[in-house]
Parts: sequence; C-alpha cells; structure tokens
Amino acid sequence: MDEVLKIVSDIQKGEIKPIYLLMGEESYFIDKISDFIEDTVLQESEKAFDQMVFYGQDISVSEIIDYAKRYPMIGEKQVIIIKEAQDLIRTFENLTNYAENPQPTTILVFCYKYKTVDKRKKVYKAIQKSGVVFESKKMYDNKVPEWIKAILQQKSYKIDTKAALMLVDFLGNDLSKISKELEKLMVVVPVNSTISPKDIEDNIGISKDFNNFELRKAIGDKDILRVNRIINYFGQNQKANPIVVTLSLLNSYFTQLLIYHSLKDKSSNAVARSLGVSPFFVKDYIDGAKNYPMRKISQIISFLREADVKSKGVGANSVPASDILKELMFKILH
Repeated sequence: MDEVLKIVSDIQKGEIKPIYLLMGEESYFIDKISDFIEDTVLQESEKAFDQMVFYGQDISVSEIIDYAKRYPMIGEKQVIIIKEAQDLIRTFENLTNYAENPQPTTILVFCYKYKTVDKRKKVYKAIQKSGVVFESKKMYDNKVPEWIKAILQQKSYKIDTKAALMLVDFLGNDLSKISKELEKLMVVVPVNSTISPKDIEDNIGISKDFNNFELRKAIGDKDILRVNRIINYFGQNQKANPIVVTLSLLNSYFTQLLIYHSLKDKSSNAVARSLGVSPFFVKDYIDGAKNYPMRKISQIISFLREADVKSKGVGANSVPASDILKELMFKILH
C-alpha cells in the first residue's frame, strides 16, 4: 500500500518514469496505478492524440516498441498502456533493448496481471533501472479488514468490525471484488455512516447470523445448538457457503489456537501480534483455548484434513457436503 502511494505521489509531483511494469497476483493495485496514469498524466485535449490503450493479445512487442519510439503529436508526453500484458510472456524479453534506452517522451505502462516477470531476465533488470517495477502481492486475509476500513475512511464512511469480517469471509482477499461490493454499499448507505452487518446482509446477500465467522465463534464457545443451526443453514445454501471455504477457515482457526497454547506471553498485544489478528478478537481465542486443549486441537486438525479429502470425493463419492460437515462438527464438539 505504501509503495502504491509513493508511485502515485511521484507522478503527481511530475516525477514520471518512461516505463512502468505493474505485475503480480493482486490485480486491484495494478488497475489503480494504471487508471491513475490514464486519468491524470495527460490533459483531456491531449488524450485523443497522445494516449493509446492496447491489449496484450492484440499487439506484438515489436509493434509496442514502434509506437513507443514515436514522438507525441500535440503534447510533451504520450502515454501507452498495455493491458493484459501477461499475454506477451513468450516475447516480453524482446523489449530489453528498448527498456535499456527508452524514449523519454513516452510513458509505457505494462499491466502484467496474475504473473511476474522473471527477475533474472535482462528485460526485468533493464526496466528496473530505467523505470518502475511494482509487484502487487496478494494481501493476507488478516490485513484485509483494516484495508477495508482505510478505503472507506477515504470516502467518509466507517464499517463495523463484524461487517468487515463478513466481507472477507465471503469474498476472501480478492480486493477487486471487495471494492466493487463497497461501491454498491456506498450507493445505498449515507455518507458519514457506519456500514453494519445488517447493511451487508440486505445489500450483498451475506447472512449476518449464519456465516463462517459466526460458525467459528460458536465452535469456540462450544455452543452446540448454535453450531447446528449454522451448518443446517449452510446445507440449505451450499452455493453461498462452499465447504472448502469453511474447512479452510476452521483449519486456520484451530492452527491459531494451537499457536496460542504455545505462547509464553499471553498478553492481548502479544497474542494479537503472534496470531496476526486484531486485539478485538483476542478474547475469542482465549475462550476457545479454554474449551480446546492442545491434544484435542491436534485431533481436530486431523479431522479437518479427513473432511477435506472427503469433500473432494476421495472415498466418499456419494456423501453430500452437508453430511461431511455434520460429521465433522460432531467430532469437534464431542
């Protein structure tokens, strides 16, 4: 995030490089930087003549170089943006000579999504020397709620902690998808308001009471009735609550409980730091650790692995996901 802000700040100050290689798994930041360059570097009157957008599958590296070597028609700079540049992976190395001596009046932007250019290659080193290389990495799940809060704060909104976790639980760490859902919420929720779990339920379709976050809490509290209500709901809404996501989150939870048991310093800040969670949730882990000793947690992690194998159809072709989950809950809670 800091690196993104620096790139944007440098461009705003006029410190613009001739080549930008924006690459990596997380497309959100690649799009944000590319869109900022597309929207702000040239004046509106210049864009029709000196700004071009191409897609990797529709253009060759040699053609890109030809365009890049041209002079701008009416302004001081021309902007060339190559979207889906990963489609050029087989010939991207051919850009090396140009990258070593780029045209100073051209701003060439490569949106190289979901992949990275080999850092040992000459082309990577050449771009790194003459331009900017930005690697957009996937954000860890436990960092996403704070990112959501920061994004909303910029728009004069707040969000309830549980509401943020519901989004992460439902959408994972796909920032582009989360951003789109936040945009929907900001249309219906008044500015300077706090987005609540009810807002999430009403406008995105995620149940505020029956979700993986609530399931994890109910399991931690050993609230058998609540656990059964949630997994019954999951069984009736399997498309919105895939078992693979539930198993992954439960595995993370019990792994964190195992780490908690091993900690010498169990102060709130130390636990939050070691588990990678907000201090707001430390009490949930304290309560969970009381209900699940280390030996039981080791068993549960084994149960989770068995359920994961069954959910993939190994040795359990005819067993519905809902039944696998019910069996797993019985083993965890008893």
